Amino acid sequence: MTIDISSKLQHIAEQNMEDIERGKAEGKSAIGFYCVFTPTELAVAANAMPLPLCGTRNDPIAKAEETLPRNLCPLIKSSFGFAVSKTCPFVEASDLIVGDTTCDGKKKMFELLNRYKKTHVLQLPQSQDTEAALPLWRKELDSFREIVEKQTGVAITEERLKAAISLMNRERRARKQLMDVNKAIPAPLAGSQVIEILFKVGFLADKMKGITFMEEVAAEAAKGSLRPQEEQSINRKRILLTGVPVGVGSDKVIKIVEQSGADVVVCENCTGYKQAFQVDEDTAPMDALAEQYLSTPCSVMSPNNKRLDLLKEMASEFQVDGVIDLTWQACHTYNIDAFTVEEFIQKECDLPTLHLETDYAESD
Repeated sequence: MTIDISSKLQHIAEQNMEDIERGKAEGKSAIGFYCVFTPTELAVAANAMPLPLCGTRNDPIAKAEETLPRNLCPLIKSSFGFAVSKTCPFVEASDLIVGDTTCDGKKKMFELLNRYKKTHVLQLPQSQDTEAALPLWRKELDSFREIVEKQTGVAITEERLKAAISLMNRERRARKQLMDVNKAIPAPLAGSQVIEILFKVGFLADKMKGITFMEEVAAEAAKGSLRPQEEQSINRKRILLTGVPVGVGSDKVIKIVEQSGADVVVCENCTGYKQAFQVDEDTAPMDALAEQYLSTPCSVMSPNNKRLDLLKEMASEFQVDGVIDLTWQACHTYNIDAFTVEEFIQKECDLPTLHLETDYAESD
């Protein structure tokens, strides 16, 4: 029997709100995260519910602009707008919000956000030079560990942390398994389907529900039964999307590609392959977390060579025909990175590239 992805996701999402309410009634804390640099393992180890909070919709931006400047990244405005308008149930459920200094706009927004919700900001190094940056980042995570313990009232022991790393590694393996289905030609899943699944599963308080669902979809997709036959053509161009985070509500570029008869077969961004990693389970847990999360190939890092290496690997493995580099307006790090990315993709991968700069509005 073929899975109705949207219907099952809707059912899981409805159950999830009940799971969150039940968890809070049992005394569990909910901790909101804004970035993939923050180790959710620390929340899981403290028996808390980690919730992703990155804003991906245009609706709350007008409210945010009552406080924030209009010429600011839409992701930042959307995130802040959801919080101040109290229209995001996951922000409302969060007992503690965690941010990272991944850009100047975010870190200043978090100062204002702290007026509405208790917010802790991790001071992220701007380089992946392990000799200089890793000790600073490890110290930040040690402090964060103490904050989580205080918030939850649960001591994060080595055993609990190892178990949390194992669980989150399994979730990331399931995410990668789902994305890797599209290495096949033609692509068994539409890019919009993959984004919807990855985005919505991230909100699940019960991690095993999400893992099981992704594994089920990946197995079914491998049979080629989840897309209409007319969309499964070897002639459809295969596109790799890189750049800023994309989610439900900010996925217009993916939909335009699909409407044009091509496929976004994989995303390199924070919603996609940036989360396709494994934390070393044979290394001391806090050391392993610090090393792995610091290596995230984000444009905030200078230089950002890990992103280029990942793009080259993905372009080859997914056999793509071209690369679209997406930048949200006022996202300066990704906008400047675009020059290097275009040069690299054209020279090292011999592929055409297209850099797009836009916001969340549909008017363009």
